[in-house]
Amino acid sequence: MLGILAIAAALSIPRATWRVFGLFTTLVHELGHAIAAILTGRVVHGIRIRRNHSGEAVSSGRGGFGSVVSGMFGYPAPAIVGAVQLWSVFNGYTAAALFGGGVVLVLTILVIRNLFGVLVVLASAAVSVLLWVFATPQVQSYALLVLGIVLLVGAVRGLGTVIAVHVRRRGQLRTSDAYLLYLRTRVPSFVWLSAFAAVIGGCVVVAVGSYAAYIAS
Repeated sequence: MLGILAIAAALSIPRATWRVFGLFTTLVHELGHAIAAILTGRVVHGIRIRRNHSGEAVSSGRGGFGSVVSGMFGYPAPAIVGAVQLWSVFNGYTAAALFGGGVVLVLTILVIRNLFGVLVVLASAAVSVLLWVFATPQVQSYALLVLGIVLLVGAVRGLGTVIAVHVRRRGQLRTSDAYLLYLRTRVPSFVWLSAFAAVIGGCVVVAVGSYAAYIAS
């Protein structure tokens, strides 16, 4: 486990490696918006992923509830997916998690609207397929553990970035989901930032608890 943590840290903390692996976190962030939109009856028109780790998920629908739910589940999405992946590995569902993630990535091709985004999705899907076809169950488990931890770290990094926008870079407020939610609901941004932090923190607790239960068993 220490080795897995070291690999995850090497991929998610240094700026050089994060330029690459952070793109997957951005993809999961935008998929969080898109899936939440679909679950609340909205229509997803497209997702874009950019080299600078920014992105957008465009959807439409009647009423404001779906828009708010969709806006809420961007920053927490990497933490949710990361915690689910770790829980799956520790509870014997590695193959199911890998297969489910691969299916979502393949379907995502249908809604990606820029070339760079297509490349990110194809690269992610290719890794999933290679693990599914060629890797042993043990290697699959190790890979999902690394990826799950990277997504959890990415969620924390993303939360820190959006908080910094509100504290130090207020000229960039329109890039913040919390500010956009404030514009839609008039609920203060700090409430939304607190909600992001609560969900992300809860996912970290679930991930650690899953590992503790696995060790105890």
